[in-house]
Amino acid sequence: MNQTDDPHRIQTLEQLLALFDTPGEASLRKQIDWLHPLYQQLIAASSFVALATSNGAELDVSPRGDPAGFVQVLDERTLLLPERRGNNRLDTLRNLIADPRCALLFLIPGLGETLRVNGRAEISVAPELLERCAMQGKLPKCVLRIHVENVYFQCARAIARSQLWQPASLPAGLPSAGQILAAMGEGSFDGEAYDRALPARQKATLY
Repeated sequence: MNQTDDPHRIQTLEQLLALFDTPGEASLRKQIDWLHPLYQQLIAASSFVALATSNGAELDVSPRGDPAGFVQVLDERTLLLPERRGNNRLDTLRNLIADPRCALLFLIPGLGETLRVNGRAEISVAPELLERCAMQGKLPKCVLRIHVENVYFQCARAIARSQLWQPASLPAGLPSAGQILAAMGEGSFDGEAYDRALPARQKATLY
């Protein structure tokens, strides 16, 4: 059956809105276009943020993490996010060259609420900004100066449903990084050697 003939497929805004209740006052009140001091407290306490970008054709969501406060508030409408060592694919940065729009989701371990920030980012290698983001004596490759357009907190339902912060043992049988790479390489990649070397390599190249 053609997707356009599927009677259960939602295809219009009117159909979508009919599924849900009207947003409550609190859901609308929490969104503002600047970094309220209380929102700044959440950012300062966050040690992990997911960063979403697009180049118009492709999408990317990348994790960013450091000790709490690694995303700095420059002023009420500007954030500073360091670009640390990574895999050099540069998916996020390539996207921002084409389209500066970005979205950030801040998580704080143990807290149910998350913080969502949308804005536009520029890539900078200004020495004073790099110095502000130094970690263990090493400068980031570059920094993202993010101009905030809207910001609001997300209620705790998703974290509660996922039990994200609840103590749990790691599920058995999950593939390692080496096993995944070996499978992608169809036998031409030594996954076991990769896994053996990975902990030391990650420790040596963290910053």
